[in-house]
Amino acid sequence: MATRCNHTDQAQILDTKTRVCEDCVRTGDRWVHLRMCLACGHVGCCDSSKNKHATRHFRETGHPLARSIEPGEQWVWCYVDEEVAGEIVNGRLDRS
Repeated sequence: MATRCNHTDQAQILDTKTRVCEDCVRTGDRWVHLRMCLACGHVGCCDSSKNKHATRHFRETGHPLARSIEPGEQWVWCYVDEEVAGEIVNGRLDRS
């Protein structure tokens, strides 16, 4: 039986205008794809990127949810449950 993420109530920030990995910019590195923390809005690079800043942010803060901010992608990932927790649809988190 599949688990169901119960962290979706922690989603506070669903969108951003930021389109860079804030940590990579500070260090002069590059990224592959971007993820945004739904608790605080931090934008970090994905695990395919050298520095994996989005996962590092989760480990440092415990903020469980991040979404892809890549064009055409709406999914939300729960680091705690290690599963897709839903999608951003019409400006809100849809768990279906």
